[in-house]
Amino acid sequence: MTQDPAAPKSGQSIDTSKPHPARMYDWFLGGKDNYPVDEAMARQLLTVDARGRDMARVNRAFMHRAIRWLSAHGVRQYLDVGTGIPTEPNLHQIAQEAAPESRIVYCDNDPIVLAHAAALLRSTPEGATEYIQADAREPEVILERAGKVLDFDQPIALSMLALLHFVGDEDGAYELVSKIVEKLAPGSYLVLSHVTGDFDPEGAAKASAMYRARGLTLRPRSRDELAAFFDGLEFVEPGVSLTAEWHPELGEPVPVQGDDPIPGWAAVARMTGYAP
Repeated sequence: MTQDPAAPKSGQSIDTSKPHPARMYDWFLGGKDNYPVDEAMARQLLTVDARGRDMARVNRAFMHRAIRWLSAHGVRQYLDVGTGIPTEPNLHQIAQEAAPESRIVYCDNDPIVLAHAAALLRSTPEGATEYIQADAREPEVILERAGKVLDFDQPIALSMLALLHFVGDEDGAYELVSKIVEKLAPGSYLVLSHVTGDFDPEGAAKASAMYRARGLTLRPRSRDELAAFFDGLEFVEPGVSLTAEWHPELGEPVPVQGDDPIPGWAAVARMTGYAP
């Protein structure tokens, strides 16, 4: 049974008239911080692909593996845009377990995530975590606020996980990524995961129509379209891969239904000038 989430501390109201991706993602992961409208939409998506919960878990597992890889390669600063409702272990927990001095800034636009900001701010004494309330389509705002915690003269890992498929081309998806990346120091990384229609174009079109009917955007992108976000960067092996197949040795496998691929691409790439 979905329970009523806590009211946001900022005084911002939660719009319960239409579903929100962060709350739907929470429902798929078995969380309680969502509303009936979110659950209804999530269940409708399951009629298109019954593996919706598997997709969420696979994406979450990719985050864990990517942060372990980045930590092992010396990254100590992270900017996570499209954070979502906290689940454990979260990004800062993975990063600070490997390197307690790591500094993490989370960013999301849903007031319900702000209501859980305390869970995102439990930093080690040596490091720092901060949460900023901002929309991904406001890169200047994100950069200004993140700069109070992160040193943009040093490498930063920018992660946008399961986010950009909610930003249409007309809303400048590629531009918002490049505006942040161009402010990062050499040796920084870009980490993306993204839903695709490459394996089931008809199903992807149905899901997109469901979102559109509720005034929301779902823009699945092809493998090549995801790769375009990384223009000018150097891919970490294996490049763009299925989300579940990116360095599986760095985490426990996620059991999924059936034998078909979970329809998502993921990649990590670094800015030139990196010296390991």
